[in-house]
Amino acid sequence: QYRSAIFYTSESQKQQAEKYINKLTLAKKFPGPIVTEIKELLNFYPAEDYHFDYYANNPNQPYCRLVISPKLKKIESQFSYLKS
Repeated sequence: QYRSAIFYTSESQKQQAEKYINKLTLAKKFPGPIVTEIKELLNFYPAEDYHFDYYANNPNQPYCRLVISPKLKKIESQFSYLKS
């Protein structure tokens, strides 16, 4: 139903995404293979307004608390060096 994808608009963006996925794969950062697709952006359709900032606007929704929050905490701990 849901899948991760990186959509690029230039060859440089595509190469950066591929390089980073390869780096994560070689470092064995995840227990399974990285299945994020890298695809060219052909069309873009903005979401309806109520989708914008959903997590920030609905932090107490069960999905936000039980699914999104733990994932964000994990990402923040793994990439804490990127915080400014």
